[in-house]
Amino acid sequence: QNNAKVAVLGASGGIGQPLSLLLKNSPLVSRLSLYDIAHTPGVAADLSHIETRANVKGFMGPEQLPECLKGCDVVVIPAGVPRKPGMTRDDLFNTNASIVATLTTACAKHCPEAMICIISNPVNSTIPITSEVFKKHGVYNPNRIFGVTTLDIVRANAFVAELKGLDPARVSVPVIGGHAGKTIIPLISQCTPKVDFPQDQLEKLTGRIQEAGTEVVKAKAGAGSATLSMAYAGARFVFSLVDAMNGKEGVIECSFVRSEETESPYFSTPLLLGKNGIEKNLGIGKISPFEEKMVAEAMSELKASIKKGEEFAKNFK
Repeated sequence: QNNAKVAVLGASGGIGQPLSLLLKNSPLVSRLSLYDIAHTPGVAADLSHIETRANVKGFMGPEQLPECLKGCDVVVIPAGVPRKPGMTRDDLFNTNASIVATLTTACAKHCPEAMICIISNPVNSTIPITSEVFKKHGVYNPNRIFGVTTLDIVRANAFVAELKGLDPARVSVPVIGGHAGKTIIPLISQCTPKVDFPQDQLEKLTGRIQEAGTEVVKAKAGAGSATLSMAYAGARFVFSLVDAMNGKEGVIECSFVRSEETESPYFSTPLLLGKNGIEKNLGIGKISPFEEKMVAEAMSELKASIKKGEEFAKNFK
C-alpha cells in the first residue's frame, strides 16, 4: 500500500523545499501536506505541477496547522534557523527549541499516532523536547519518535567510498551516539564492505565526519548550512520508515531515539524498523577500543544536551 500521507513542517525553508521535492518524486507518497509560516502556497503550487501521484497541499500560519496534520502517517520537521559560521548546533537552541515544542504540541493533538521525524537542530535536545511534549499530552510512544541522524551515515559512506575508491551506494557505515560534534560516532570497524585505515587516517576521517556540517557552513560563508544533503538524508530515512510501515522486512536505519543501550537516556544505534516504528533496537554491537573511547567521551555532552531539552519542555507553555 503505497499510500503514505506525509507532512513537512518547515516546507518553505532551505531543507524543506528540496525535501518536499524528493518526497513528491516518490511513488510511496500519496499525500504531501506542506506547512510553514510563509511562502507555502507558492511551494505547494510549484510542486503540484510535477507529474507524480502525490497530492500536494500547502498550509500557512498556525491556524492552518491542525488541518495540515489531520490523518498524517509521517511528520517530518526541518523547521528552524540554520547555522551560521562560528555557531555550534547548540547555539540554535533557544529559537529552535520553541519552534519544535510548538509544532510537536500540534502533532500530539492532531496526529498522535504519526511517526515523528525531527531534523531541527540541536537534535540531541529537540528529541527529548518532543518526547516530553508527547508525555504531557498523554500520547507518548517512544517507538514513533525519531531524531534524523541519517546525514551522518550518508557522509560517512561518501567519505569512506572516496578514500577507498568504492561505489558509495555499496558502502554502509553505522553511526551511533548523537548528532553534534564528538557525540557523532562512526563505527568504521563495522563498515560493510570491511575497510581498514591506519590510526592517523582513521582519526582524520572520524574528525571529518564529525565536523562535516561545519565544513558546509564554512563553505557557504554565511548563506546557510547543509540543506541539500540533509534533504536527501531526510528523504532516505522517511522512505525506509514508510517501506517498513508497508511491511517490508529487514529495514535498518540508525536514529537518535529513547534508548536503554547505554547510560544515556537517548542514543542513536541501528534500529530494525517495522509497521509500528521501532521494532527492535539492534544496539551497538562489537566495537573497537578507539570507538569505545569515543562512546565514553560523548556521554557527558549527550546527557547535558538531553537534560537541557527536558528542562525546556517542562517549562514550555
